[in-house]
Amino acid sequence: MATTDPSAVKAFLTFNTPPPKGERAFVNINADSSTAEKQTNAPREPKEVTVENVRGKEDTVSLNSTGFQYFKAPAKYKTFTNDEEIQKEYYPESAELIKKLTGASKVVLFDHTVRRRRPGEADDGPSRRQPVGFVHVDQTTQAAIARVHRHLPADEAPKLLEKRFQLINLWRPILHAAFDQPLALCDYRSVEPEKDTFPLALVYPDREGEIMGVNYSEKMKWRYLRGMTPDEIVLIKCFDSLQDGKTAVFTPHTGFKDPSTPVDAPLRESIEVRALVFYD
Repeated sequence: MATTDPSAVKAFLTFNTPPPKGERAFVNINADSSTAEKQTNAPREPKEVTVENVRGKEDTVSLNSTGFQYFKAPAKYKTFTNDEEIQKEYYPESAELIKKLTGASKVVLFDHTVRRRRPGEADDGPSRRQPVGFVHVDQTTQAAIARVHRHLPADEAPKLLEKRFQLINLWRPILHAAFDQPLALCDYRSVEPEKDTFPLALVYPDREGEIMGVNYSEKMKWRYLRGMTPDEIVLIKCFDSLQDGKTAVFTPHTGFKDPSTPVDAPLRESIEVRALVFYD
C-alpha cells in the first residue's frame, strides 16, 4: 500500500444550512432504512476545502487551542466485536487514558459507537453504524448539560456543574489504519460559533437528541492525520464549559473521502467513546 503523505488534500465536505423562516432544524434518524435517506429540513451542500495533513506536526493542534489533539496510545483491548465486552474492558482503560491526558479529576464514559464502512448498504441502524458524512458537532450546550444530569447521580450533578466540565470523544481506528474515510477536524480558532453553527435535532423513534449543524465558511481551517493507526487516537472536544474567548469550546468534524487514499486500502473501521470530563 502506498503511504506517501501529502501535506494537504483538496476534498469535498458536506455542510448543512439552517432551514428557512426560523424553523427548528431536524434530522429524522432512520426515517427510511431502505434508502438510508434521513428526512431533514436542513439542506446539505458539498463544498471543496483544503484539509491539511498534520502527520509529523501533530504538536500544532491541541485540545485547548484547536479543540482536538492526537496521541500515541495503544489499547490493551483490541477485539471490538461485543458491546458488553467493550464496556467491561475498553471503557475503564479509556477513562484512565482521558484522565491521564487531560488532568481531569473524574471521567464518566456514557456510550460508544463502532463504525464500519459498507459501500452500497443502506442500513445504518444502531448496530451497523457507518462513518458520518456531514460536518457536525456532537453536542449543543443544552445537550451537554443534560448528559451530566442523565448519567450522574442527582445528588452529584449540580455540584459537578459548578466547576469546569467537558464532553470529549475518544476516536480510534480499529484493526487497520484509517486511510479510508478519515476524520477531518476544524480548528476552533477559525470558527465563528454564532454564525457558523446552529442546533440540529436528531429525531429517533423513541427519543430526541441535539447536535450542532455547521454552515460552510471559507475561513474554516481543516486538519487530519493521514493513515491513523489503531495505536493512535484523537481526542475531540465536543463541549467545554470554560468559555473565556481563548479556549476551544467544540470541534466541527466529519468523515470524508480522501483523494489520496490508496486503492487497496481496507474500508474504515473505528470506535468512538464519549466521556463526561470533570475538573476540580
